[in-house]
Amino acid sequence: MQPHRRPPLMPVEAYQTFSILSPSDRMIRYACSQVGCEQWRNGWITRVDESTPLGREQATYIRHWAGRTFKESKTGAGITVFTFASGQRCFREHETRPQTFLTRVGDWRDNLGLIRRHTRAADWVEDFALHQDALATEFNRG
Repeated sequence: MQPHRRPPLMPVEAYQTFSILSPSDRMIRYACSQVGCEQWRNGWITRVDESTPLGREQATYIRHWAGRTFKESKTGAGITVFTFASGQRCFREHETRPQTFLTRVGDWRDNLGLIRRHTRAADWVEDFALHQDALATEFNRG
């Protein structure tokens, strides 16, 4: 028995364990739509100063190789303004550690098997909430 745990009131098979696993040594790239990227959702503006070599390179890239939809305008100060529509990939790389959302039979004493491997965090949260609601309902019945 671990010292920081209360003694269980029921057998191990009466419990469920909800866990999130994330390997610390691996990153994966996500699309803007998967991470709720603000630029993807709302569009964005990029201002480029074409009087500099870097600015000319950036403008050339946007016009010819970026593959994104934009409107181009100039400011009074000679800055080129590229306005990008929403719903397209931004210029950032969105990386995060992968996560696995699990529901298992058992508790800290023994793992009796996998019930469910969720692919989305929202599904795992819903599963957890439904389980908590069932426990509360049972508790309130007495």
